[in-house]
Amino acid sequence: MAQFGKASSKKSKPTYGYAIVGVALVLFLFGIVGWFFLNLRKTGDYLKENIQVHTYLNRDAPKKRIDSLVNYISSIPYANRVEYVTKEKAIEKWNSENDTTWKQFLSNNPLPESIDFYVKANYVDSDSLNILSANLQNTFPGVISEFQFPTETVSKVSSYVKTAGFIFLIAAILLTVLVVFSIDNTIRLAMYSNRFLIKTMQMVGATRWFIAKPINQRAILNGLIASGIAIAAIWGTVLLIESFLPDFKLLHDNKGLIMLFIIIIILGITISLASTHRSVIKYLRMKLDDLY
Repeated sequence: MAQFGKASSKKSKPTYGYAIVGVALVLFLFGIVGWFFLNLRKTGDYLKENIQVHTYLNRDAPKKRIDSLVNYISSIPYANRVEYVTKEKAIEKWNSENDTTWKQFLSNNPLPESIDFYVKANYVDSDSLNILSANLQNTFPGVISEFQFPTETVSKVSSYVKTAGFIFLIAAILLTVLVVFSIDNTIRLAMYSNRFLIKTMQMVGATRWFIAKPINQRAILNGLIASGIAIAAIWGTVLLIESFLPDFKLLHDNKGLIMLFIIIIILGITISLASTHRSVIKYLRMKLDDLY
């Protein structure tokens, strides 16, 4: 009898192990897809921020005005890696990247001086760069001969980023819905195996709040545990991928990963709690015969 009672008490305890593992697996898949989305965004930003803008200078522009222009561009919040390229630097760059046979035909350096710089990703589009060009031309009249950037490249990269972002946004919405339903079904299945325990507590006089409170608290803890397992697995996978594919380290985004982990924790706790509470209330409202 003692052994039978002991076995019965073990069976009467709620079982959460499979629910935690199931929720952690779903959150892990969600996190991996989210990480690829972060990499896609960072790839777009990386491509944009490596498009160089050239501000070519008039040959007779005064040195003071050129210095003022350099300082002005350097003070622009979204301008990066500003470089004043003299005629000597220009010829060095040309010689390192191109054929030097031109020296046989030309004695003078034909290349103009320029101010080369890069722009932050959010401002790399034709409209923003054209506005910047007009602003520089109006602020420094007679100094700039030409404002040049690869228009086709800018358009293609912007189009690629927008299209890929839109596709991933739809995928993220669908995945979030799938995650919610998957976790909800996992929790409901776990609570189904404990339906008789819930009903027994009600039959001996326990109030609805008395029954639901500890189960809800356990649901929050389970959500935290599942989220922690998922985050650890995601972090390990990211480090493993970056060790085998070093190029991914260039796209590493700690802020983005922290935001992703916060979302995973919120999802894990919220859905676990909501699904558990809904299941408890459902079984409390059902008749005993309907539980079979």
